[in-house]
Amino acid sequence: MSIDFDTMSLKEMRELRTKLDRAINSYEDRKRREALTAVEEAAREHGFNLAELTGAKARKTGTVAPKYANPQDPTMTWTGRGRKPRWVQESLESGKDLDDLLI
Repeated sequence: MSIDFDTMSLKEMRELRTKLDRAINSYEDRKRREALTAVEEAAREHGFNLAELTGAKARKTGTVAPKYANPQDPTMTWTGRGRKPRWVQESLESGKDLDDLLI
């Protein structure tokens, strides 16, 4: 396959580059999936799963117990993770300490 770049416009060359980038990424993804499937199959043939052989641990997913509660409304709680709720911000701005809100 021979491409004459001298006769192509800039737009055509950019489109060709975009198509080529997509083809390369698709090829790499496909080969990566094939390799992973082959490795998983080999592990199964030996009586293991891939996580057991690589030492990968399953990520824990669950809920976190609330750590702070709103003194005016104890049903409003916060785990201490993520963005602070408005009632926490207001309590801190009024001079309270985060320890004052502990459950």
